[in-house]
Amino acid sequence: MSAPGPGMSGLDLVEAVPSAALRPYVLRLCAYREHYPAPVTRSESAMPGAVLILAFGTPMEVQGERVTSFTGGLGDRFMVTRTTGPAEGVEVFLTPFGARRLYRMPMRHLTNRVVPAADLLGPWAERLAEVPSWRARLALVDRLLTSRILAGPELGPELPWAWARLLRSGGDLGVAALAAELGWSHRHLVSRFHDEIGLTPKAAARVIRFSRAARLLRSGRTIAEVAAECGYYDQAHMNREFRVLGDATPGQIFPRPVPPPRAS
Repeated sequence: MSAPGPGMSGLDLVEAVPSAALRPYVLRLCAYREHYPAPVTRSESAMPGAVLILAFGTPMEVQGERVTSFTGGLGDRFMVTRTTGPAEGVEVFLTPFGARRLYRMPMRHLTNRVVPAADLLGPWAERLAEVPSWRARLALVDRLLTSRILAGPELGPELPWAWARLLRSGGDLGVAALAAELGWSHRHLVSRFHDEIGLTPKAAARVIRFSRAARLLRSGRTIAEVAAECGYYDQAHMNREFRVLGDATPGQIFPRPVPPPRAS
């Protein structure tokens, strides 16, 4: 896919599969360019991972801060972004452990935060701007990530296992049950989650459940079915969680019938 030419507007992108060494740590790599005729404001939903933007062009407003290349940790609330001019770069979706090894700090310091990427990684975006090809940009980011992540602090097996367990359950697993399966105390489990993931197990489960519920709604499942399957007490509970985590209601996500075109 090619980038939009002069005068064109919208979003264009090219996605790449991370190299094998990165796949436990990086979910997605995407080169993009966006340019709109007017500013665009979005509510970015909480997700079970961290986002790294390596960009150049017009700075973006994120939670009221003007940044170009930026990152942060996991969050338990939505964030508001505002695109005000043309920009391009590469977007990286990291697992919690990819972010932990990449940034080399306890993830609690990045929870619900927006941090300039250069503060943590140096001038990666400037190096990217010197590469004209989108595929070459993706390859460069893959190399940079591989080198830094694999040299980062190694993690024991317990937290990745616990995270995978939460993902498999769709967030429907109690903290006490997870601690018991690990043979840890509740306090130790919470402390380790804070350091390695940035959220408590309960908050992480909420984000995972919300992500799963939104995915099921987009697939066409009814709101009542999704509420029951994902373990929400009732639809009111589901509505509250969606507003906090996604700035939307389930009804705004559930696919709505497309009206037939009118005859000319």
